[in-house]
Amino acid sequence: MNEFLKRIEEKKNLLDNNRPFPEYTVKSIRENLLLEWTYNSNAIEGNTLTLMETKVVLEGITVGGKTLREHLEVINHKEAILYVEEIVQNKEALTEWQIKNIHRLVLKRISDKYAGTYRNQDVIISGAVHIPPNFLTVPKKMNKLINWYETDAQKLHPIERAAYLHGVFVGIHPFVDGNGRTARLLLNLELMKNGYPPTIIRNEKRIDYYTSLDKAHTTNEYTDFVQLVAQEVERSLDIYLKLIQRNNS
Repeated sequence: MNEFLKRIEEKKNLLDNNRPFPEYTVKSIRENLLLEWTYNSNAIEGNTLTLMETKVVLEGITVGGKTLREHLEVINHKEAILYVEEIVQNKEALTEWQIKNIHRLVLKRISDKYAGTYRNQDVIISGAVHIPPNFLTVPKKMNKLINWYETDAQKLHPIERAAYLHGVFVGIHPFVDGNGRTARLLLNLELMKNGYPPTIIRNEKRIDYYTSLDKAHTTNEYTDFVQLVAQEVERSLDIYLKLIQRNNS
């Protein structure tokens, strides 16, 4: 893993050395990543909109035969991404208030009763062995997560820290709904704070994603999950680097 992370660091350094990027290169990459991020994060949770249908909804057009919830999931996710970008730009420290705000955007107009509010009931994660903790312990566990992030987590490589933040958060499952989308937004919030491009957990990797997360929650062994995240980070870096190479050739 250390060699893998070292290779990724070398690619990131190469990317940093080519900053600033051409205006329209940045614009096209950002639009593509925003689309892929929204499509894949929603698809993992069962949204049936295709990539092109998601693009159409992002452009403000309604797709026939799809539910209102599926449309709102796309619109809300885009707004949540814009909020995450604002946090990164302002260099704000991670807080529970931010996490609740991200979740509020994810569930806005879908489930306003539970948007941005910790769950008041117990839940299970479909298909997982791991059972989230009793709802009464959620506030304490979320406070502990923030304390860990501010202290011990800062000793980790940024990719490891982002993966653990995502994993521990989704293990707590602090909200009734929308935990997965919120977790993936937190993953990218941490990566982007450290100069990495947004990273897409692809729907085609869903089985590996869920399996490695469940392993992390039941055994506290995060290696598989960190590796999956690192692979997707490298993929995003490669997208940028390929375009830069074209511009320089």
